[in-house]
Amino acid sequence: MRDFFINGFEILLGIILVLMVLGVFAFAGVVAFGGGMSMNGQPMPHGLGMAAGILVAGLLYVLFIGGFMYLGLGIYQNTKKTAAAMERMAGK
Repeated sequence: MRDFFINGFEILLGIILVLMVLGVFAFAGVVAFGGGMSMNGQPMPHGLGMAAGILVAGLLYVLFIGGFMYLGLGIYQNTKKTAAAMERMAGK
């Protein structure tokens, strides 16, 4: 049952990261080609420089968050392999 949740989390993590990357590209596109209105009725700033900054910062954020989450999954998998190896060594 535990493996079901871990594997499900790994699949869900991949989907969430793809959606985050698409969200960064969409937000940068909105900023690059005209922002619309902000909450107080003022026009939002826009431009290619601001869009490039959003792309760089957003993609770095997705990279770090995804890396840390996959690092956690990797630690779990390595701990599981180490425990199995230790059990095999103790059984001999």
